[in-house]
Amino acid sequence: MPLDVVDTLQSLVAIPSVNPMGREDSGEEFYEHRMTDRLEAIFNGLGLPFEKQQIAPKRSNIMARLDGSDQLLVLEAHQDTVPVDGMTIPPWEPTVRDGRIYGRGSCDIKGGMAAMLTAVSRLAEERPTGMPTIIMACSVNEEHGFSGASDMAALWNSGQSTVVPRKPDAVIVAEPTLLNIVVAHKGVARWRIHTSGRACHSSTPHLGDNAIYHMARVLQHLEVYARDVAPSLGSHRLLGGPTVSVGIISGGISVNTVADACVIEIDRRVLPGEDPMVARQHVIDYLASKLDKSVPISHEDPFIASSGLADKTNGALAAAVSRIASGYGSPGELIGVPYGTDAPAFDAIGCPTIVFGPGSIEQAHTKDEWLAIEQLEKATEIYYQIGKQGVL
Repeated sequence: MPLDVVDTLQSLVAIPSVNPMGREDSGEEFYEHRMTDRLEAIFNGLGLPFEKQQIAPKRSNIMARLDGSDQLLVLEAHQDTVPVDGMTIPPWEPTVRDGRIYGRGSCDIKGGMAAMLTAVSRLAEERPTGMPTIIMACSVNEEHGFSGASDMAALWNSGQSTVVPRKPDAVIVAEPTLLNIVVAHKGVARWRIHTSGRACHSSTPHLGDNAIYHMARVLQHLEVYARDVAPSLGSHRLLGGPTVSVGIISGGISVNTVADACVIEIDRRVLPGEDPMVARQHVIDYLASKLDKSVPISHEDPFIASSGLADKTNGALAAAVSRIASGYGSPGELIGVPYGTDAPAFDAIGCPTIVFGPGSIEQAHTKDEWLAIEQLEKATEIYYQIGKQGVL
């Protein structure tokens, strides 16, 4: 009997799979291993062959295959969620209320995963004639680096997978797109910038060298770069231009001590076709050209560097998904979005890839995250029809 999508989503939300995102990770809620175990149980229940690919301790991709025609279609969703700090609802107690399911990951992206799993379970029972061979692929570490998807794509490309017999013909990545078809999105480079100084007692600040003041000069130039320079570096018809943002600043040890260190974290969004490392270097060179040589500045290597998704090779796939989806409650629009996904990892090995799923990005990562059940049910039917009809 096919899975029930609401029950399935509730069971997934109830399993913590928090990505620590570089922070302290000693709590029981961290990493995806419990989610991977649950997915393994689902695949066993459906009688599907599967394989796991360990990426790091407690972190494994898992992929299952439903055999059909020679066409090879991947449905992909990530297993991790962002942390739960500041949530105003119990994150792991999925609650159905007013046509919504509440809980961490309900929107991003366990809802999409549940819809895909439910569609696959129905296809596994019905085995419609001519359906493609379907891979249900669930990655780790999407929220902080996309390493799961990158290693998954490398495994497929190597020919060493025991479940994915060759490079897929098409990949559909689940993210909250309001059932529109994302054909392009930005990538990102993120890194830390440090300024240094000399500590002393705050009663004699002239004896020290304040690293926070040095960082203030850096920030002034970054603000100008973000406002005047980045927008001039290119444009995409669906995405606009590149952006720069500073999201975190930290410095000093006490109010009565002159700070000898300050650090910021910077986010540079790149357009499809832009190299994130080249984009990062452009910022570094700009700062070097504007700052006085006496400013003690240093740059860490990036902790995330991901390309964007280009809309050069996914047109036929997008058109096919739009045609099918439009008949089952989707707006069917081909859109671009500013955030990143696993999709570029698959595009990079030559697989036409689009992003499509239930829910709005406005509910992702929020203090009361939720997904509309209507979106969930429509997505399930659309994924089923895509699997039944094929997209090539």
